[in-house]
Amino acid sequence: MNEKMEFFSYLLEYYAAYKKKSTGEVLREWDNYDITQKIYDSYWEYHTERIENAFEDINSLIATGKHAW
Repeated sequence: MNEKMEFFSYLLEYYAAYKKKSTGEVLREWDNYDITQKIYDSYWEYHTERIENAFEDINSLIATGKHAW
């Protein structure tokens, strides 16, 4: 597993805990909103900041389809 995929897995697990959902539920939600690839591709932004910033951005992607930054 490469570093980017490891971080994506970490982010998925922590976001699911933050939302009090299973990782499967969260991944289905991301897929339904067609944002899974956007989240995966945001590795460079997400891994250099606080995890809460990534959560805020993901919430923005779900709400508006656009990044918070």
